[in-house]
This record gives sequence, structure tokens and C-alpha cells, in this order.
Amino acid sequence: MLQNTKGIVLRAVKYGDTSVVATIFTSYFGVQSYMVQGVRSNKVKNNKAGLLQPSTMLDMVVYNKPFAGLQRIKEMQFAHLYKTLQQDIVKNSIALFSIELLLRLLPENAPAPELFDFSMEYFMRMDDMASDEIANFPLFFIVQCGSMLGFELKGNYSTATPYLNLYEGGFSSIAPISDINIDDAEAKALGDILIVRKFTDLKAVDMNATMRFHLLEWYIAFLHNHTQHMGNIKSLTVLQAILH
Repeated sequence: MLQNTKGIVLRAVKYGDTSVVATIFTSYFGVQSYMVQGVRSNKVKNNKAGLLQPSTMLDMVVYNKPFAGLQRIKEMQFAHLYKTLQQDIVKNSIALFSIELLLRLLPENAPAPELFDFSMEYFMRMDDMASDEIANFPLFFIVQCGSMLGFELKGNYSTATPYLNLYEGGFSSIAPISDINIDDAEAKALGDILIVRKFTDLKAVDMNATMRFHLLEWYIAFLHNHTQHMGNIKSLTVLQAILH
């Protein structure tokens, strides 16, 4: 069956001499693995390699065979051309962190249209905004991903519930005993992130680099308590070095 779908490239791995296996988050089927043949051939002029960089947005016509391990792509082209995201070191580092999160969190063959639409807008807004305005994007992205996948934090920050409790999974009135203790300023900042609705409002949430990464570590630990697929987020170290 042929199907039109948009997609966000998550990963492309070499296969044989000329092919790759591409993992793509699609709007219609969720995460799918596609065999793309001839993309690495020097004998035939093609532009497919540039289409399979992580975070690239695609318009595709794909073959879909239920229960097949690898699907195939009939046609693909750019759905959106980035102006700065894949060249700017700050934006690209945030994008690669976000792509790794999607790879860790999303199961294959499970459509997630709300998260797909959010991810498309997220990458486009990051592309449009200045590099010094997007430091809070990674924390916003991981919180939104968790919420859309059913891992929503309980409660809200307030003077009555100023503590983040990792094991209860949300804000609490009682200070927790934990390896990752979040202070009041950090808990308030996360509370502010939770009520943001526009990407352009993220720059108004006041956080320094230490607070930002402490909260990222806490939220990753929170997700570890809810899913067995997280593993170590390798790109977090690079992100921490870039966003200082």
C-alpha cells in the first residue's frame, strides 16, 4: 500500500556498500525503519544523502507492509528547508539532543500525531529564532514529550508545594530524600516552563546553565522511573558543553 506521510529523520545507518537503513518518525505510522538503496553510490548522481540527516523534515510516499521489519520509500523530498539549524553549533546540538530523546522514547509502529506535530513546530521555531533565545528549548521539549507520552508531572509549583519529588513524580509539600535534590528556584523555574504555551515565551523563563542542566538530569531520572527504554542520553554531555 502506498501512503503519503511527513517524516522527521532520526537516524541513518550504513547498510552494505551503497544503502542505508533510515529510522524516521512519520506523521502517519509513527517511527518506521526504511531501507534506502543507492544513497551512497558514487556512480549515480543523487541528492538523497542530504535528505537523511538527523532532524531533516521530509515529504514522503512510502510503501507500507504491515508487520514488515523494513519498509521502503518510493519518493521523498524536503518538507522544510532549514536556514540555520543544521549549521549553527548551538541549534544543531539542541536538535541532536532532541532527536536522541525521540529515539529513546518512541516505540516503533505506534502513531503519535500530537507529538509529531509538536516536534515539527519545535524544530522550525528553533530554526527561526536566535541562538541566544533557545537555551530553554531542551527542557521544554523533554517535558512536552513526557507529557504527550503519558508521563505527566503531578501537581503544580506553589508556596504550598515547592518541592519536586522524583518518586512521587511531581510537586510535593514535603522535601524528598533523593540523589537529585531540586532547590526552590529550580522547582519554580520548572513550574514556569510547564505553563509556557508559545515558543517565543521560553526566553522569559529565568534560568542559568546550572539550573537548566540540573532540571534536565532530574527529568531524565523521572522518565527512567516510567520507561525502560531511556538508557543514557549521550548527547547531554555535548549539550552541557555548548549551552553554558
